[in-house]
Amino acid sequence: MKVNSIFALIVILLTALAFQINAQEVKLLPEDEITEAVIIDKLAPEKSGLTRSFRPMDDQLNPVANQPASASLLITFNTNSANLTYSAKQALDKVGRALNMDKLAEFSFAIEGHTDLSGSYQLNQRLSKARAETVMHYLISMHDVEPNRLTAIGKGYTELINKQNPLAPENRRVTLFRIEK
Repeated sequence: MKVNSIFALIVILLTALAFQINAQEVKLLPEDEITEAVIIDKLAPEKSGLTRSFRPMDDQLNPVANQPASASLLITFNTNSANLTYSAKQALDKVGRALNMDKLAEFSFAIEGHTDLSGSYQLNQRLSKARAETVMHYLISMHDVEPNRLTAIGKGYTELINKQNPLAPENRRVTLFRIEK
């Protein structure tokens, strides 16, 4: 019986740790917190972790470090549409300027559109793809980002940030991922 209790405690602790790691993985940036510097910080490659000592490398200690560089942005859209709001355009202007700066200019990016759980699966897939394409076209037309650097992907409601409240606004977002060469 004592072994079962210890096993149950270990499972609970590991589950809590997994939720804590997941919460740290996604830092959602509201439109008013998006700046060129923040976008560059989130999407630019890390400096080389080479060292001459025998210290463990950060990416060996942190499983999040091995994931592609990304920025989850709370870009707002009109309800049930892919039309950008005024504040979304202002935020995307900062993203566009950042993507054209030296630290990011050589990289390509995937733009993922996400929705909440309202509506059918098919509707949300189309809407999330349309939103990602709207962001992509805005960055191309307004900031001269090269079209071959951007790819739009619709994720629908398959990757909710707030699973406890599937209709929460943070589930309706756009995520940029740097595509590794």
